[in-house]
Formats: sequence, C-alpha cells, structure tokens
Amino acid sequence: MTDKIDFKNPKYYNNRELSWLDFNERVLEEARDKNNPLLERVKFLGITQSNLDEWVMVRVASLAKLVEVKWDGKDSSGRSAEEQLRDVNVKAHEMLVRQYSTLNRSLLPALNQVDIHLLKVGDLTPEQYQFIKGYFHDELYPVLTPMADDSSRPFPFINNDSLNLSLRLNKKDDEEGKTLYATLQVPSIFSRVIKLPGGDNDFILIEDIIKQFVDQLFINYTIKEVSVFRVIRDMDLDVAEEDTSDLLKKVQQQLKLREHGQVIRLEVDSTISSKLRKRLVKELQTAEDSVYEVNGPLDLTFMSKLAGKVIGHDDLKYRPFKPYQPAALDSNHNIFDAIQKHDWLMQHPYDKFDSVVEFIRQASVDSEVLAIKMTLYRVSGDSPIIKYLGRAAQNGKQVTVLVEVKARFDEENNVHWARQLEKMGCHVIYGLVGLKTHSKLSLVVRREENGIRRYVHMGTGNYNDVTAHFYTDLGLLTCNTDIGIDVTNIFNMLSGYSRPPYFHQLHISPNGIREFITERLDEAIKYAKQGKPVHVQMKMNSLSDQDMIAKLYEASHAGVTVDLIIRGICCLKTGIKDVSDHITVHSIVGRFLEHSRIYLFNFDGEQQVYLASADLMTRNLNRRVEQMFPVLQPDLAQRVVSIYTTMWNDNVKTRTLDKNGVYKRVDRRGREPLDSQEFFAAQATRLTEAQQGENRPKSGAQFQPMMSPQNQPDPFNDEDGGDNQ
Repeated sequence: MTDKIDFKNPKYYNNRELSWLDFNERVLEEARDKNNPLLERVKFLGITQSNLDEWVMVRVASLAKLVEVKWDGKDSSGRSAEEQLRDVNVKAHEMLVRQYSTLNRSLLPALNQVDIHLLKVGDLTPEQYQFIKGYFHDELYPVLTPMADDSSRPFPFINNDSLNLSLRLNKKDDEEGKTLYATLQVPSIFSRVIKLPGGDNDFILIEDIIKQFVDQLFINYTIKEVSVFRVIRDMDLDVAEEDTSDLLKKVQQQLKLREHGQVIRLEVDSTISSKLRKRLVKELQTAEDSVYEVNGPLDLTFMSKLAGKVIGHDDLKYRPFKPYQPAALDSNHNIFDAIQKHDWLMQHPYDKFDSVVEFIRQASVDSEVLAIKMTLYRVSGDSPIIKYLGRAAQNGKQVTVLVEVKARFDEENNVHWARQLEKMGCHVIYGLVGLKTHSKLSLVVRREENGIRRYVHMGTGNYNDVTAHFYTDLGLLTCNTDIGIDVTNIFNMLSGYSRPPYFHQLHISPNGIREFITERLDEAIKYAKQGKPVHVQMKMNSLSDQDMIAKLYEASHAGVTVDLIIRGICCLKTGIKDVSDHITVHSIVGRFLEHSRIYLFNFDGEQQVYLASADLMTRNLNRRVEQMFPVLQPDLAQRVVSIYTTMWNDNVKTRTLDKNGVYKRVDRRGREPLDSQEFFAAQATRLTEAQQGENRPKSGAQFQPMMSPQNQPDPFNDEDGGDNQ
C-alpha cells in the first residue's frame, strides 16, 4: 500500500551533483565515440571542460560554502555537504583521468593521422622555431608582465580561469643559490592556439612558446622550473534584493566582487615539483582534494578552438543540413495573416529561428501594432531582436521588455542590453524581487478591423539567435484569445502588482506548474487504480525536485507507465521494486543540445500536450517565473507527440538509466539505426529542398503529423541525411 512506502526515502534518490557528473561522462563518451566525425569529437572534449568549469564555479562552490558555515542539513540522497564535496571531488578526479586519456591516447594520435598536428617546441622545424621566436619577441614580450613573489612583493592575485606560469629561479651571481619565485599570467588577448607556417594544420599552444623563451623576461637569473597552473573560483552571484530599484547597480558590484571569490579548484601540471605545488596550495589557500594534477595542456576548452582553426577537412565535421522556414513566416509574407489562419509550431534548430526574429521585426514596423512585450533571459552579443525592439520604440510603439539581469554568467551582457534598450526608448523591467524570470514570452498587440488582437510567441528556449542553431527547442506562434489574455496578465504581473486569480490556459511558476503536474499525476493514479490505460511522457533537461520525484514514484507504484527523456541531472532511480518499476529514463546526448521541455498525458486515449520553459527542478518550480502552455491545435499536438516518439525510439544517441544507476547504450541488434537528431535534420533538408523546387508544399506542410519512425524512410540512407561518417 502507498501509506507503507516512504517515497522520500533517501535510498531512492541519486545525488544531484554526482548525477551531473554522470551527464558530463556521457558528453565525454561522445568525444571517445569513433562513429562521430573526428573534429566533432575534439569539440566534445572541449565541451566537457567548459561544462566542468561552470559546474565548479557554481555548484561545487555552493557546497564549499555550506561546508564552511557548517550547514547540518542533508540532500535528498541523505548526504551532508561535506560528504557531497568529498564524493564529487573523487569522481571529478576520475573524470580528469579519462579526459586526458581521451586526449593523449585517442584524439591527438587520430589528428596526427590526418595531418593535423598540435606540436611541442621540440617537434618544430627550423622555420617554425624561427616563427615562434619572432612571435614571442614581436607580439608577446611587450605584453607579458612577470610578477616577482618575495617579502616586499606579495603573491599576486590570480584571475579566475586564467592560465599562469609559476616559476622557481635563482640569481646567477648568488653563491648560496637562494630560491626565488615568480608568476606570469598568459595574456588572454591572444589566441591560445597559434597556427604555424610550414603545414596547413600545424599548431602550437601559446604557453609552450612563452615557456620556451621565458628566460628573456628574467635576465641574470637561472630558471629552475616552469609549471602551468589555473584556478577556478567561486563565481556564484550573491545579490541581496530588497527591491529592484538599484538591482542593476548591485549586480554590477557583485560582478566585480565575484572575480575575487574563493579558489574552488587548482589545476597544475603533473610534472610540477612538490616544492612548487606546496607553495601554490599555501598561497591560494586551496584544499588538498581540490588540487588536480593534469597530464597534458591545462584547460581543454582550447580543443574547440583548435577544431575551428583547422583548414579544410569538412569530411571530419557533421554534414550540414538545411533548416526549414515555411514561406508564410518569411520576410516576403505578412506573418500576422499567417498566424490568424492557424497556429505555427517550430522545432529549432531544424526549423529556422528566423521566423521568431521575423515576428518581432514585422511587429516593429507594422502600422497596426500598438505594443510589444517580451521577456529576455539570455540573448546573443549582437542580438537582432534587441535591434528590432529598439526600432519599435522609435516607431512610437509601446515596448516593454523584462531583462533578467540575474541570468547566470550572462549578467554583464544583460546589464549592457538593459541600458541599451532604455536608451532606445523601451520600458525595461529588471525582474521580480527574489525570483528569476525564466519564462520565454513575447506579446504583440495589434489593432485590426474587428478590434484588438493579441499575437503570442511562447517557447521552451531563450530568444538567442546564436544558441538556436545548436539547442533543440520548441516554439508556438498563436493568436488564441485565452492564451493572449493569459500572457497579458503575466506581463501585468511582472510590471505591476497584479496577480490574476486564475489563468485560462497557461500554468505559471512559482507554484502553478508544480500544482498542475501534481494534479495530472493524481488523475493518472486514479485512472491506473481503475484499470484504465494511462501513459505519462516527459522530456526535460533535469529532474531533481524531491516532491516531484516522490509523486512520480507514487504514480509508478499505482501502475502508471512513466517515460522520461532527461538530458542531464536525474535524481530519480529506476527499477526499485514497487516504487519505480514502471518508470523508464532515457538520455540523449548528441550533435545538438537537447533543451526542449515536453509534458504529455494520455488518459485512456485522451491526449494532453504541454510545452514549458521549466525543468522539474526546485529552483524552476519555486523560485522562477516560468510558463507551461498547451498545444491546442490537433495537428500540432500530434506533431509534438510524434517528435517525442521519434526521440524515444532513438537507438543511436540514447542511453537508458538502469536500476544500478548506470547509463547504458541501447541494444540495437536487429533494429534499423535511428539517430533522432539526424532524422529531424534530414527531414528539414527535404522540406527545404522541396520548397525551393517545383513541387513546393503548402506553407503548413511542415506541421503535418509525422509517421512513427518504423514507417518512415530511413534518414541514414537518404542522400540529404547522412550519419556523418
């Protein structure tokens, strides 16, 4: 019976941070997978590093702070902060070994085989050596600043995520040979990967050039040792919010303070002497288990840059595809006429993000448009949407933009854009006290013959034209009256004190999304107990909220079939008898970052389809403004179900979470390979080519329900699809 089972028993939960490391292992597997194009594998290795760095700056930093203040609580898996910090450091050290094993044993030899070389100084030809010598003297020498470290000059401040050289040296005329120390920061204004003459794809790292000639900076001294090191600091933003009137100023202050956060991770060359290592640990006040000895170049993010500098070799990259844009949503057609006829669903990056940009562009110049309201969480450095919002304000339209200046690691960019929007005449809101606004909404109010009509775009991802090329997201364009009223009420809530008593179609966090999903799961439990068929399918980035997991356990216990596609963190355990034996978890890690959030409920054949900006994490459900919205048009609802089904049947990039907490590849024996991302890319290419050709489909053809994958043509045999080999 349900009342005999404690669904919050700690043994039923995975630790969040260890689960995140499992996710990064899946990314590392892509770097090791020889079925992926070589230069894409190189990029995946770089991605594992950038993922780790951000995780350490925020999540590990938070654990370190909890340990420091002697927090006596425990996470859902029953671990104290101290136990979590210990466990993640052990697992992160193991990951470091695998990262560098992948680099040294797999990727660098494979690159050498195709004449792409990352060279050391000893490997250079005489011509190449003369080149680096000239590069050092002409470019680097005037910029480098050696910092002595002695009794009169204290150990210098080391910037977060900067590469540095630590030096041990003696004065040449000092008979006693007293050991001296110095530090030298590798300047970040230069590219770290330097292209060499003499070969199309010969490269060297900037720190190797500096190490070779560093004695030029210490005349009359003998260099005893040079070692590279890097620190990762606590970069979590801590803004106390009494009100938002001076929030911008506080964010800017915190950005400056953040640079001086505590050192959370110290990376050093594995060849470093114990003397130099001890000195760095002491000066940087680093915990011993936070020191990582690296067998190779520090900071593997340079691998992504290396892949980008390679000349030629398109055969070692993913085959390009042609994203689709229905003619009705392009710049040659009135987008509002198209939305009046029916709703439009977009699946990025397979459908062009240009349609969303076009929606704002046309609104900015349309004489019938009275107002534009929009939420911005992360935008690109050169956002066309910002430009069109400014143009709209200059064209006399009422433009209101909520810019979330607390969006992690985008704070500086967002503060800049907030200022720019204000200068262009837009009303800018900086979010709500104590809450991040993570919803993705835009509203265009238009005066038409029959009165005021509201046009809405809602999405699962950010209004970012750059990430839209490699994040998978879903968006909906609609002029549904109830949804328009709901979105208007949300903006009134964000800009004023209004709190609508209810919403017609949308569900809003904080609290609203949690309540709605709980109600759906309660209904599913009721159906299952009555012996009626019921199926719950969800897709998200992360699942960590304990109450939500407990409710999913309760549903599984009652006999509800629950299928979950979770890219990253999953604190839920599968295969627990009487608790989670009806729950299956898949994770897809591939060419594109799976970012869309889909929530499907099938009650005895009655299918309910929802999309959302929120994952099932406590922060999304309790501390953020998020939206969940229905897909009401039947053909589009069916398309979402088909998209989910295609992803569920993926057997190339899917890993399944087993009862032991291990993610395993799908057994493909006897089955046609299906890579869902390549399938969608091939489908987009076919639609685009058909539209460009004589047999142009109707503008809505993209939105016809897809067949199940078993009945579809094999994209891997299609000349426009390809499996990237």
